[in-house]
Amino acid sequence: MSGPEPKRIAFLAAETPLAQANRERLAARYGDAPLSEAEVVVALGGDGFMLETLHKLLGRNLPVYGMNCGSVGFLMNAYNEEDLPRRIAQAQAAELHPLRMHVVTMGGAVEEALAFNEVSLLRELRQAAKLRISVDGRVRLPELICDGVLVSTPAGSTAYNLSAYGPIVPLSADLLPITPISPFRPRRWRGALLPGNADVLIEVLEPEKRPVAAVADFTEVRDVISVAIHQDKSITMRVLFDPDQALSERIIAEQFTV
Repeated sequence: MSGPEPKRIAFLAAETPLAQANRERLAARYGDAPLSEAEVVVALGGDGFMLETLHKLLGRNLPVYGMNCGSVGFLMNAYNEEDLPRRIAQAQAAELHPLRMHVVTMGGAVEEALAFNEVSLLRELRQAAKLRISVDGRVRLPELICDGVLVSTPAGSTAYNLSAYGPIVPLSADLLPITPISPFRPRRWRGALLPGNADVLIEVLEPEKRPVAAVADFTEVRDVISVAIHQDKSITMRVLFDPDQALSERIIAEQFTV
């Protein structure tokens, strides 16, 4: 945070026994401020819980310092109960902007959701999805037959996007990977890197025969016919990392992992 040590810390924890026990010890040691009075939030869990915390804190302008009590912890710091206010004061902030998903369903419903990792479209049944992809109003891929496709934030590029063989994107690059999931036709299309201000429209072809669900982080909408996606830079969340484990460094290091 590059400032004084915080005196009012709010602790949030995943529902696992380990995270809850750690929360009790930390709250007893450092106090547990209500969110309305907190200077910073400490999230105890894994990456999934960090995403839940970011969604919970939307509109509160509170930085989040995560400590790993889960399985992956790419967005978390190592768990350590010692000198917590000092470590928070020395932490470096990564600014994250979510993707905004605008969905229209076969029934005519319109829904919106935010994603700090990715927006993904996934086939619902045995039939492969058939999709049309447009960028900034221009059709770029008239027909993609696949299990699905996703658009990722830079921070989320090391998550599902990487598992689908998409590129890892540094935070400073301001690029959005769009990555197919098990593409069948065109088989050699491996995705694209889009400018951070790109407007993406994905339309579902033959939706009755090939139904598709859209997922923004953990918000799922089924039977969609179109999904519009753009990065919402009016929303900024700050995630804090220890100086030797900054998120930008983690993203670079991940590209050299063998």
